[in-house]
Amino acid sequence: MSFDMNDAEPQKSGELIPDGTFAKVTMTIRPGGTDGQSEIDRGLLKASNAPGSDVLMVDAEFTVAEGPHVRRKFWQMFTVSGGKVDEHGVSIGWKISKGSFRAMIDSALGLDPQDMSEAAKAKRILRGLADLNGITFVAKIKVEPSDDPRYGDSNKLDRVVLPSEPEWRKVMDGEVLAPSPSTRARPKAASPAAPTWGQTVASPPASAAPAWSRPAQPGTAPATAPAATPAATPAPSGPAWLNT
Repeated sequence: MSFDMNDAEPQKSGELIPDGTFAKVTMTIRPGGTDGQSEIDRGLLKASNAPGSDVLMVDAEFTVAEGPHVRRKFWQMFTVSGGKVDEHGVSIGWKISKGSFRAMIDSALGLDPQDMSEAAKAKRILRGLADLNGITFVAKIKVEPSDDPRYGDSNKLDRVVLPSEPEWRKVMDGEVLAPSPSTRARPKAASPAAPTWGQTVASPPASAAPAWSRPAQPGTAPATAPAATPAATPAPSGPAWLNT
């Protein structure tokens, strides 16, 4: 039996998305086998493999939704419990992740981050972290230097771009922006102890199909809810973006 290699796809260059790139991305949560606190988060979280660690994380895969880097992917962990705590005993990692998740919702739905009306607050309430699976928002992507000589640099989420920022509107309207790199000092890498070309980094599994409907559409202004009489926030029946 012979193998015809003529129709094989060209090998990928391995080039990273340029540091400071603005793009619309979709987040898919890769189940880690550990239950979260919510019923819909069964098997969703990933436990840290560090000895003695109590950290639980969301294992997120980001896929560029459109533009010159469409279908490019990068990966990132978000701590949801455990690890170092503040003076009140709250996980510091969770506080950081919670801020990022709220920003994703605001970016996806075109919500003014200063809008604390009852309507806006209701849209930020989730049944569980699984509701974030498939959310699409505007992101600024960075290149994170590796401090381990065995591995190369990688793309990470620099920050979520909010509707109050001019870049949000431009990306939502389909405009391609020039990268705006963040200024960071590159750590000094240690000398490699042995050749690394024989080591294989496992490829992450393919993401599931997007599970929710479109976010805010291009050409629409950030949503600003009219003033409303304060009322009790109803229990959420699902992520707000499913009802838009």
